[in-house]
Amino acid sequence: MKKRAIITGITGQDGSYLAELLLEQGYDVTGVIRRSSAPNFWRIQHLLDRITLRPGDLLDQLSLTKIIQEVRPHEFYNLAAMSFVPASWDQPMLTGEFNSQGVTRVLEAVRQVDPSIRIYQASSSEMYGRVREVPQTELTPFYPRSPYGVSKVFGHYITVNYRESYNMFAVSGILFNHESPRRGLEFVTKKVTDGVARIKLGLADTLALGNLDAKRDWGFAGDYVRAMWLMLQQDQPDDYVIATGVTHTVQQLVQEAFGHAGLDWQKHVKTDPAFLRPAEVDLLIGDASKARTALGWEPKVDFRQLVAMMVDADVARLSQGR
Repeated sequence: MKKRAIITGITGQDGSYLAELLLEQGYDVTGVIRRSSAPNFWRIQHLLDRITLRPGDLLDQLSLTKIIQEVRPHEFYNLAAMSFVPASWDQPMLTGEFNSQGVTRVLEAVRQVDPSIRIYQASSSEMYGRVREVPQTELTPFYPRSPYGVSKVFGHYITVNYRESYNMFAVSGILFNHESPRRGLEFVTKKVTDGVARIKLGLADTLALGNLDAKRDWGFAGDYVRAMWLMLQQDQPDDYVIATGVTHTVQQLVQEAFGHAGLDWQKHVKTDPAFLRPAEVDLLIGDASKARTALGWEPKVDFRQLVAMMVDADVARLSQGR
């Protein structure tokens, strides 16, 4: 019998890679999508004839309950979220509704329909914020520095609470920054690689950025969704940090991207205070030892390969006028 999975956030970066992985594993895949006047299917366009899309919303528990009742999935991956950190200061209430109460609605819908369904919740390294220790592990205390980070802490702990209260197989993956050619333009990695491609092709001359000293642990999204799947294949539910364990500054990202394109970054990059966060997270670096040992997971794409992949993809996309 084919295993069935539901993915919220299937039109996003992680959702598209996860859908590909599950299809390779022989799953029937159902994606939950919000009704929109302008559907955003470009990341999953190549999958539309192999997956099922159903309308639903993390703000509407009845829609989630109905989908679960009709699909009867073995696994439920909750990847949908208000995921752009800077925007969470502009819309803190809505961020909380999606990332905190939305998670509760998913857990409660699963509990009411079939508590044996295995649930993956997308937690975030932004929960660590002003870090208490370096590197960060599953036991590092959280100190979020944005409404996004705060909302993700709630989502994380309500998942733990449902697991312990109702004996549900509910796990959280504390994923550090993971990028790809499918990343949205609002994220700094994509902003850099897109900017490099535009400058390379003569479509722009400068790139404005914020804090070049911020440090992040960047990995490849395609590697990270494999960890999500592995978490739900274990005998016991548990939470895992997923990270490369290697940190780079935004300036190093810039240098690598411009260097790959044969450009001198100092001739094109300008810093703009408008892109600084109200409260910065300066250093995130994860210790994924537990995932390596218990899940047998490790990243396959390193930082240099990731940046090259993104720059090449953006050059190709812009060369084709997209």
